[in-house]
Amino acid sequence: MSLPQSEVKYTIEEYLAFEREAEERHEYLDGQIYAMAGESPEHGAICTNIGGQLYNQLRGKPCQVFSKDMKVRSGPAPKSRRETKGFFSYPDLLVVCGEMKFHDQYRDVLLNPTVLIEVLSPATEAFDRGDKWERYQTWLPSLAEYLLVAQVRPVIEHYQRQAGGHWLYRRVSGLESSLRLDSIECELRLIEVYDRITFPVEQGEPPEEADASGKEALP
Repeated sequence: MSLPQSEVKYTIEEYLAFEREAEERHEYLDGQIYAMAGESPEHGAICTNIGGQLYNQLRGKPCQVFSKDMKVRSGPAPKSRRETKGFFSYPDLLVVCGEMKFHDQYRDVLLNPTVLIEVLSPATEAFDRGDKWERYQTWLPSLAEYLLVAQVRPVIEHYQRQAGGHWLYRRVSGLESSLRLDSIECELRLIEVYDRITFPVEQGEPPEEADASGKEALP
């Protein structure tokens, strides 16, 4: 996430009013509004591939998948009309189960996602792994699983909330692998996640198998 171009602070109400009229998507972080960068063809294809797998497996179940246009609030409920503390984001994909809970009557800001999925890009990877992930953990008690999906190699990093509140981490790699999402009873096959994706050739690339427990701001 790049440094903001201005120190102007917007309230949450100002952001939401602006965003509901805007043609492009913007995220909000503690008073700053950030225009979202465009995506690569690979990023779009991976999102579509994952969304297709989840849609097919969730048919007839009390869960549904959304991609890109559903905002999520990861912060406290505003205490006043002048509140600037909070984070409103557009995850690449999300799954919500049961009754959907919203920030307000517009029903465009979700409060209770079950699964969040981010496809990593060079401009956003540090934020997806850092502040964004910290806020998801802190402010989304409904969140059961968080996925970070690589673009340049067949790798998915998976965080799963455990009964005691801590998170179990694992990494799956290789097109022959699959990842089970227990909270929604779905499975992602990496060969389908990366359908039609051509990976760059890397020198000295480590073995496939492994296991382990920036944006522009508006003025």
